[in-house]
Amino acid sequence: MSWTPTLTDREGPVYLRIVAALAADIESGRLVRGQQLPTHRELAKTLGIDLTTVTRAYTEARHRGLTQTRAGQGTFVVECLSFPRRSSYQAPDVDLSMILPPQPLDSDLEGRLTRGLAAIQREVGFSALLTYRDPRTCQAECNIAAEWLRSRIADARGDRLVICPGTQNAIFNLLETLMSPGDVVLTEALTYPGIRAAAGYAGVRLVGVPMDEDGVVPAALEEACRRHAPKAVYLVPTIHNPTTATMPLPRRQEVAEVLRRNDVLLLEDDAYGALEPEAVPLASLIPERTYFMASLSKCIAPGFRVSFVLTPDHASKELLAAALRASVQMPMPLTVALVTRWLQDGSANAIIDAVRAEAAARQKLAASALARHPYYARPNGHHIWIPLLGDWTSTEFASHVQGQGLAVCTSEAFAVDRVPPHAVRVSLGAATSRSDLIRALNLVAAALNHQLNKSV
Repeated sequence: MSWTPTLTDREGPVYLRIVAALAADIESGRLVRGQQLPTHRELAKTLGIDLTTVTRAYTEARHRGLTQTRAGQGTFVVECLSFPRRSSYQAPDVDLSMILPPQPLDSDLEGRLTRGLAAIQREVGFSALLTYRDPRTCQAECNIAAEWLRSRIADARGDRLVICPGTQNAIFNLLETLMSPGDVVLTEALTYPGIRAAAGYAGVRLVGVPMDEDGVVPAALEEACRRHAPKAVYLVPTIHNPTTATMPLPRRQEVAEVLRRNDVLLLEDDAYGALEPEAVPLASLIPERTYFMASLSKCIAPGFRVSFVLTPDHASKELLAAALRASVQMPMPLTVALVTRWLQDGSANAIIDAVRAEAAARQKLAASALARHPYYARPNGHHIWIPLLGDWTSTEFASHVQGQGLAVCTSEAFAVDRVPPHAVRVSLGAATSRSDLIRALNLVAAALNHQLNKSV
C-alpha cells in the first residue's frame, strides 16, 4: 500500500496521469497482480491533491481493467499477463465505457445552439442571464418544463418542479435533504455509480435488491423494506443502467404498490425515459411519494447539465430548492433559458427524435456484430449489457480489449453490496461514428468468439 505514482513527467489531467502511472508501473513490474493500492484518502494526502481526483482516477483504472475494488478490503491490481498488452499505456482508440447519446447530423445540435443563443441575445440579452438568480424565481421555466413532462406525467405542475444542474446534483441534494447518516436507501443490486458516490459522501447505506430481466423483483423489494426500514428507494425503471432492464407496466404497478404499502419514498431516475416515451413513469402511479428526475444528458447532450425534478408537493420543492441554493447556488440561467426555449419551440423533441433514431440504428449494428452471443439491450437504448461466459472475468475481458484500443465498463462499477456477475457494459452512443462503432463491436465479438471457441 506504499505505492506513490510519479506524475511530474506526464501531461494531461491529474487523474489521467495517475492512471498512466499505474499502467506504467504494472508494465514495469513495480506493481504486480493482487497487490493492494493505497486508499483514496491516503493517496490524496500523499500527492497533496483533492479526494475527488483520486476517486476519479481509481474509477477510470477500474473501468480499464487495471484494478478491482473488493468490498470492505480496498483496491487491488488485477492486470492479467495472459493477454497481449501494449508496451506502454495509451488512451483507448475507442472509449465505449461512458454512456453518451450519439450526435447525428440531422439533430442539427450545433445549428440549433447557435440560432437559439442568437435569439436569446436578440430578445432578452445575455446580461440578465449572467447574474445570480434564486431558483425559486424560475417559475416560468418550471411551468414550461412541467408542460413538457405532461406528455408522460399528466399531473406534472411547475409549482412542484425544481430545475437542477444535472441529475447527479439532484441525487446528492436529495440524499442530503431527506436522509441522515446511517439511513438505508434501497437500489437495484446493480446501480448507477453516481448514487454510490453520493451515498458515500452523505453517509447513507445502500442495500441492493435482486433483479430479473424486468427489473427489481417486487417480492424481494417487499422483503428488503421490511428488513431494512429504508428511508427511500432509488430505481432506474426504464433502460436500466447497466442491465438495460425496462419494467413492463404490470411490474411497475407491483413496485408502486410495495412502496405505497411500506410508506417509502421513491427516487426515480428517468435518464433514459425520453428514449422510450411510452414507458409509464412510476411517478404517475405514486406521485405523492416520488421524486422524479428527468435529465437531458442522455437524450440530448450531457454538457447542458439540466435536470427537471418533479417533487411530491410544494413543500418538498421548497426543501430541494433550499438544498440547491446551499450546494451550487443555482443552475446556469443561460443554459436553462436555451433549454426551455427548445422545449417550447419543439427543438428539444426534434433533437431527441434524431438521437433516438440513431440509437436504434446502432442497436441494429450491435445485433449484427454480436449475433452469436447473448446480450441485453433495448431497441432505442445507448448501451448493451454482455454477460461473460466461460472463465472470462470482467476485468480480464476489459484488459484484453483495452490492449486492442477499446475501453468498456465492467460490472464491478455497478455492484452495491454483493459480488457482481461477470459482465461488461458497452456504450454504443459513445463512438463518434458508425464506422468506429463497427470496428469496436468487431473487437468485442472477436474476444467473445475466442472464449466461445475455447469452451467448445
